[in-house]
Amino acid sequence: MSLPYLAGIALGSAFPAGDWEWTCALLSSAGCALLLVVLLLWRRSDAASLPLFLLLGLQSWTSWSLSPALPSGRESSGAVLALCSGIDSLELESGRCTELLKALLSGNKAGLDRELREAFRSSGASHILALSGLHLGILYGILSSLLSLLGRSRGATLARSLCCIAAAFLYARATGFSSSIVRALLYIIFNEICTLSPERKRHPANILCASLLIQLCLRPGAIRELGFQLSYLAMLGIGLVFPRLEEWYPAGRARFNPMRKLWSTMALSISCQLTTAPLVLLRFGTFPRYFLLTNLLSLPLVEAFIWCGVAALALNAVGIGCPAILKSLTETVGEALIYCIELIASL
Repeated sequence: MSLPYLAGIALGSAFPAGDWEWTCALLSSAGCALLLVVLLLWRRSDAASLPLFLLLGLQSWTSWSLSPALPSGRESSGAVLALCSGIDSLELESGRCTELLKALLSGNKAGLDRELREAFRSSGASHILALSGLHLGILYGILSSLLSLLGRSRGATLARSLCCIAAAFLYARATGFSSSIVRALLYIIFNEICTLSPERKRHPANILCASLLIQLCLRPGAIRELGFQLSYLAMLGIGLVFPRLEEWYPAGRARFNPMRKLWSTMALSISCQLTTAPLVLLRFGTFPRYFLLTNLLSLPLVEAFIWCGVAALALNAVGIGCPAILKSLTETVGEALIYCIELIASL
């Protein structure tokens, strides 16, 4: 369903806007109606479903392109402004750490100096600054860890799932429903559904295709966005390439194996780069030479920095106040992240 639907939308988006769209909309509607009749009369005619979803994708694109322009919804919301104000209230001594924390949690990069932005770009860490599924995934992991204290009963699991989905939706709404955030939100929903249905097997390809289909149904125009393309290409690498690379590491009995953890991180980074590199080369004509070193050093620091920042914000929000040791730890981790990025950029 999703692949021919994607092909139909891609076909429609390949043509420039013009009067042909009305003709295309009429023809695709007529074709869809005809194929639906075929499917209803011959229920076992699976071959008709492929052109049907191809035409449905084309119809979705033409309907989207002919509809009035809708507001993007990416302007700074009150929640984002409140979050930035809360980060300012932490009164970190390092202004660069304050602005970096704003960028990672709210997507507001206005306060980052030019040199730091260039360092992230040169080191191949631009994806860290761009508010994406990575950030929502880290926040989801934090919330899941905290809510795991509720226990493992059926009721506690259901409550945890509902809280995680609601929190992820509110965060996506506050930050403007960017394409990669919406993709991460759909993945979170599917992950929680799988958690509530342990008897069902998880198929990464099915989750990828279902998320792709739903997101394109909601907003066909997302197919032209670089964030959408990179997000799904990265998930394609994680779903198809990463499991095979991870299997290369020999099996062991030790529960905690640092070398295996290191290999998994490397395999994950390589998998994402293999599927996204062609698009990056096509769009920008460059390739991050030190992507492996950048991800190995920066991603653990990004996660730790977000953990510390969220903990400090939570303590401030409940009126306890951020302890000096937590504030110092947040600054230390932030400065370490900046140092690593600038060091790799200078190579």
